[in-house]
Amino acid sequence: MCKIYTILQNLFIMYKLHNNICIFEFMSNRNTIPIFESEITNWIPGQSIDCVIIGYDQQELHILVLKWKNTDKWSLPGGFIHKNEDMDKSALRILEDRTGIKFSFLDQFYTFGNKNRRDINELHLEMEVMGIDTFGIIGQWLKQRFITTGYLALVDLKKCHPKPDFLSDLCEWKSLSTLPKLIFDHNQIVKKALEHIRIQINYLPIGMSLLPSKFTMKELQKLYESVIHRKLDRGNFQKKILKLRILIRLEKQLTGGAHKAPYLYKFDEIKYEQLLKKGIGFMLS
Repeated sequence: MCKIYTILQNLFIMYKLHNNICIFEFMSNRNTIPIFESEITNWIPGQSIDCVIIGYDQQELHILVLKWKNTDKWSLPGGFIHKNEDMDKSALRILEDRTGIKFSFLDQFYTFGNKNRRDINELHLEMEVMGIDTFGIIGQWLKQRFITTGYLALVDLKKCHPKPDFLSDLCEWKSLSTLPKLIFDHNQIVKKALEHIRIQINYLPIGMSLLPSKFTMKELQKLYESVIHRKLDRGNFQKKILKLRILIRLEKQLTGGAHKAPYLYKFDEIKYEQLLKKGIGFMLS
């Protein structure tokens, strides 16, 4: 039973099954492997989803990652697609099941189909350590080529309360500067997500998604600098952002002398969303 438990804990993204029986109820059943093998037929073979959830704190972008239970391996929240499930709904389910975070929308940004995106030799060794027959039904299913679709969300991390699922020891935010080596090509998936944000910067609600409801002009500038990876001229940035008329100026932030206190701002959400539909046209230089 220990071997079976380890296999299920470390390799599979299991959720509520089609008959609403939780995986833990299978743990006491000696027919676990046959039952689990039968569940493989409920998933689309060779297809998976990985979620890149991006937050912002301490002037740096953060990525939500999972640490696999009883290992030193880290990964993005990911899982498999049910055959009777729409792909977008599958992404929402996977994210909620793996992190406890419930969203109403995730943005599909790229499909990763490199034939060598997983190291098969490494996968073989891991399966052998876990006692999985690499020539059995489970082993063969895992060894097949997997194409994964990346889904993206920009969030205020202070409003999210992630928690690890039973497959994981930790579910936490890691800044880009401290992001560990992730399994398979997950680091490349993160890199591609960041590229997507930079390319689509005029069409994504970056400020409204990543900043608190009230912020200073400096905080807004620092956010954009973290996204595009370069410094911006303060005066030029302020001039351009104010010209868009998407900010509402509030009271000053009382942090010291009144003459040094910066103004706080918030987004005019209606104008911001209207502008995003046609592209902000905010050239950063």
